[in-house]
Amino acid sequence: MTIKIGDKLPDSTFKSMTADGPIEVPASEFFKGKTVAVVGLPGAFTGTCHNSHVPGYLEHLEAIKAKGIDEIAIVSVNDFFVMGAWAEATGGKDKLHFLADWDADFTKACGLDIDLSAPGRGVRSTRYLMVVEDGTVKSLAIEENPGEVDVSGADKLVASL
Repeated sequence: MTIKIGDKLPDSTFKSMTADGPIEVPASEFFKGKTVAVVGLPGAFTGTCHNSHVPGYLEHLEAIKAKGIDEIAIVSVNDFFVMGAWAEATGGKDKLHFLADWDADFTKACGLDIDLSAPGRGVRSTRYLMVVEDGTVKSLAIEENPGEVDVSGADKLVASL
């Protein structure tokens, strides 16, 4: 069952790469007392995610924050080494939070997983945009086609706030 507006986020633990190495990031702590835009992406370094989705959030970062979003979290079913390298490669390090849902626990608990085994990528996150306020889902937009950025792009977030 897919998470919906008004639901509390599952109590999952992400991993993140820091200058001191990997750390655990409990969802309950990360989302507490903040308004966070969660951008779910099928994979680090994949064409659409790397070339258009993440760059849009970097381009619109100040406008998003000016409209009340405290943090932007990029969530993908990848390990923390890959997510750390992706943060560096996109220029998003220290601007966006690249959270590794390494075992798809968060993604599956939200019902936002997609089986991309046929093209050789396994279980991944679908492409979505979720606004979370103090751990509660306030809005959710899920892309019909995970290869496109329509309802989950930064421009759509700015327009909706």
